Order: sequence, then structure tokens, then C-alpha cells
Amino acid sequence: MLYHLLFPLRDQFGAFNVIQYITFRSAAAALTALLMSLLMGPATIRWLQRLAIGQSIRAEGPERHLQKAGTPTMGGLLILAALVVPTLLWADLTNSYVWLTLISALVFGAIGFADDLLKVRRRHSRGLSARAKMGLQLLAAAGLGAYLLSDSGFDPRLMNFPFLKTLVLDLGPFYAVFVAVVVVGASNAVNLTDGLDGLAIGATLIAAATYAIFTYIAGNSIAARYLNVAYVPGAGEVAVFCSALVGASVGFLWYNAHPAELFMGDVGSLAIGGAIGTVAVLAKQELLLVVVGGLFVIESLSVIVQVASYKTQGRRVLRMAPLHHHFELVGWSEPKIVVRFWIVALLFSLLGLSTLKLR
Repeated sequence: MLYHLLFPLRDQFGAFNVIQYITFRSAAAALTALLMSLLMGPATIRWLQRLAIGQSIRAEGPERHLQKAGTPTMGGLLILAALVVPTLLWADLTNSYVWLTLISALVFGAIGFADDLLKVRRRHSRGLSARAKMGLQLLAAAGLGAYLLSDSGFDPRLMNFPFLKTLVLDLGPFYAVFVAVVVVGASNAVNLTDGLDGLAIGATLIAAATYAIFTYIAGNSIAARYLNVAYVPGAGEVAVFCSALVGASVGFLWYNAHPAELFMGDVGSLAIGGAIGTVAVLAKQELLLVVVGGLFVIESLSVIVQVASYKTQGRRVLRMAPLHHHFELVGWSEPKIVVRFWIVALLFSLLGLSTLKLR
């Protein structure tokens, strides 16, 4: 919005010429999102407390989590507000990819909101059924894939492989299915990681910052050609969205750090994961999400391995899944687990960035 209001005035006010640069608007979006989330946080917490929207704790979870019962949840609404408004303010709203990321975040957030609302009303840790939640997510992600297949300005067919310069795979009409797997997988991976104070949101801001770089490069023909990555005209504008997500994440972390005053709930985790998955698709760096989001992948795999082992062999590999709960039961303190997992997330991010040259 500000881009469209202020940039035309550049001839009268030369300082407004800087608004044409994605880097400037990305920084402005991050700062706006950070300030919004910091300023709105206390009011959001009071509002959720007044509505008695508190966290329900699973009885089978770690015992020390029982003291977190009643902590305001659905804080993802704060994240979404601090993400959507700065994006609308600073992004080029004629860019369809910006709208796709916003819509994806809001749709997946709506699914999470329905799940959280049921949990609050039932006073139980179970909301939507697994089948209903997964079905809605697949429907939303498949819709995104179908739209991209029909978009003449976006070539969805060729899938790139990290660290390999020449290997590409033409998925043809199956691209919509691939998109559904990527976006739904990312959404649920973030959801599974959201189990300790600050864990998921800290890993999110690292992944979002990394993809801000990748989307900027993908939308810049010179940089994309030099680094031999897929050039996606218009994708650079998505960096504004990613930067807003970084700012919103840092601001939310202020209230979500241990001991948390506010939990994001599924409305936050599903929205964040769906948005990051969508960004990876638009940057044509879908498979790289496995590297950049390596922490999310490990957390998801720990659940898959645990369930598979128990069902096939009748025994558990971990003391409890996801992996962060295993380390809790081993005896690690919650802040130690979170910080060490952040370090792992940062290492995966750096590994992902290294693919720009190691190809």
C-alpha cells in the first residue's frame, strides 16, 4: 500500500525513490512487523486471558508441562496480524506471488484456528480429527498447485535438486501433487516442532530469513543467472513477506520465550508452516526446504520412526516423540533444548545457503 502511495511521489520527493528497492522494503516490513508484535503482545495476552482461551496439556506429555496449563494460546493470531499488515503496507500488491503467500498463510491459519477453537471449547488437547485436518490442508495445497499449473508466468514443471547443477526433473501434471506434499509437510512439521517455549518460532525466523535470500535471488535475473538457480520473474517480491515473517517471529518470541506468556497454537504453527512451504515452491527451491528446515524434518521423522517402531515391533525408539520431548525426559532443561535446537536450525540454514555455490 505504501509502495503504491509513496513511490509515485519520487519526482517531488527524491527520498521516496528508495522505495523501489526490495531490500529497503523488506527491512521496513521486518521492522514494522517487529514493532507491531511487540506493541500488540500485551493487549493480545490480556484479551485471550479475558476470553479464557488457555492451553490444554496432554496427560501423556512430560509431567512438568502440566504447569503450563491455562497459558493463553492462539497467539498465532498475533503472528498473522504482524505478518499480513506489514506485507500489505510494503509489498507490491500487483504481484500475484505476494497474494499467494498471504492467502496460503491465512487459509492454513484458518484450519489451525478451527482446531484451536475446538480444543478450547472441549477443554481438551484434541481438536479437529486428524482426517479432517489433513483433508483441509491437502485441499488448500492442491489448490495452490493447480493455480500454479495454470499460471502462464510460472514454469512449475522442472524441479531442482540441491548441490546438483544440472539435474532437474519434469513433473508435468503431477506438480500439483508435489506442491501439496511440500506445503502440507511443511505445515505439519512446524506444528510438531511447536512443543517447547520459543522452539518453533525461533526455528521459523531462521528459515524465513534464509528464504528471504532465496526468493530475492530467484527474482533477480542477474543473480539467478550468476548462481545458476531458477529465475522466477516476480518472486523477489516475496522477500518482503519473508522479512515480515522474520520480524513477526522475533516479536512473538519476546512473549513466547521461556517461561512463555503466550503460545502460538495451531493457528500459528499451521499458518507459518504453510507459508514457508508456499515460499519454497515459489522460489523453485522445494527440495531445499528439507535442508533449510532440517530441524522441522528431524522432529517429524522422530514421530514417524517412533510410531512405526511401536506398531511393528511393540517398542519405542525414543522415550517420547517428538524428539524435543525425548531430551526433556533424558534430563535436559527446556531452555537448553531450545537453544541447542536453534543452533541445529542455524547450521541447516547455513548448509542450505551453501548450495548457492556448492553446485
